[in-house]
Amino acid sequence: MEYYVGLDVSLKQTSICVVNQTGSVAREGVVESDPETIAAFVRSRAPGAIRIGLETGPTATWLWTELKRLGLPVICIDARHAKAVLKMQINKSDRNDAAGIARIMQTGWFKEVRVKDLDSNAVRALLASRALLVKIKRDLENQVRGLLKNLGLVIGRAKFNVFAVRAEELIEGRPELVAAVRPLLEARKAIEQQVDDLDRKVQKLARHDAQVRRFMSVPGVGPITALCFKATIDDPARFKRSRSVGAYVGLTTRRHASGELDWSGRISKCGDAMLRMYLFEAAGVLLTRVSKWSALKAWGTRLIKRNGLRKAKVAVARKLAVILHRMWIDGTEFNWSKKAIAA
Repeated sequence: MEYYVGLDVSLKQTSICVVNQTGSVAREGVVESDPETIAAFVRSRAPGAIRIGLETGPTATWLWTELKRLGLPVICIDARHAKAVLKMQINKSDRNDAAGIARIMQTGWFKEVRVKDLDSNAVRALLASRALLVKIKRDLENQVRGLLKNLGLVIGRAKFNVFAVRAEELIEGRPELVAAVRPLLEARKAIEQQVDDLDRKVQKLARHDAQVRRFMSVPGVGPITALCFKATIDDPARFKRSRSVGAYVGLTTRRHASGELDWSGRISKCGDAMLRMYLFEAAGVLLTRVSKWSALKAWGTRLIKRNGLRKAKVAVARKLAVILHRMWIDGTEFNWSKKAIAA
């Protein structure tokens, strides 16, 4: 007898449904959301299970990794794809969702999601923490600017430590402003120190990774973008073509074709938002700050003249994703132009 298993996972409990090759429910149960407990249930109630399915979610990486380690044929599927199937059910419940996922496994109507290894997830966690602290620092600065601007006090352009010095000068001798602004400045200073610590950790990781150093040979790509690309892609071999990486990151246009209608819209933004943001920033650095010419910069400059800077950044970001993947596959560094190229 062939068995297919569906797992509907929550933080505390997991609903399990086992169906046979005809889709009929053979076993059902609810266990704790623990890999050992889930594995014991599956082995006792569905020996020799062909496929075990679970949706993407907060604990999917941990469960998938542990169940794989225990030797179970577990498959992770996109929660959006599962939702498209499960919404056809009249009643929404964990039990029904587990049965629906089991039948998806039984029919084979799914696309497996690549689950990143724990090392890549650790790097992404580090970068996500840094991105959050940078956002909080920027929000604090904007709050200080707003409080002072209401009273006609303008900080103006201020980089590095100039912001705190300028703000202290403006609130000097005004105790009502000191009480409101100084706590924000102290919080900003503490967060700035934490960001500096994370930057040092990022630099250390980049120095000790040969592939990341090769990525950094691309103009505009720094250690953060290089680490984020490596941790997000995880395994370059899962893409048959390098240009597929641009679509994976969400930097290709949406398309709608039906009957006589056929149009392309804005970029899909369906991939990883953090990597897409860093690639966009790297494209901006390449086009506006890097002085050395290359074929990539010349191509982007022509796009600026024809379509504007913003669209050119998107196109160059997509090209950067393709180039980084090809460099990873070939084990090469960025190929600078042999001769100067006129834009």
